[in-house]
Amino acid sequence: MPNKKSAERRVRIAERNRLYNKYWTSRCKTAVKRVLEAAESGNAEEAAKSFNAAQSVIDKAVVKGVMHRNTAARRKELMSRRIKAIKA
Repeated sequence: MPNKKSAERRVRIAERNRLYNKYWTSRCKTAVKRVLEAAESGNAEEAAKSFNAAQSVIDKAVVKGVMHRNTAARRKELMSRRIKAIKA
């Protein structure tokens, strides 16, 4: 347990931030998973629809500082490559 008041405050803030980051990372992972599952099943229309939703969630996570912009770009590229493979 922290001995100083400022250290106690930092513990509370760190826990709050941890939960916030966990919420957004899990939301991003779920969105990406939905796109990849739709791509695996071969449903191009569903994959494209969920891709737009996933892009939105990922971009919001970047703005909030939860995810690095290069990581977001890499995830979006992965999804778009899978969708293009279905359409081809």
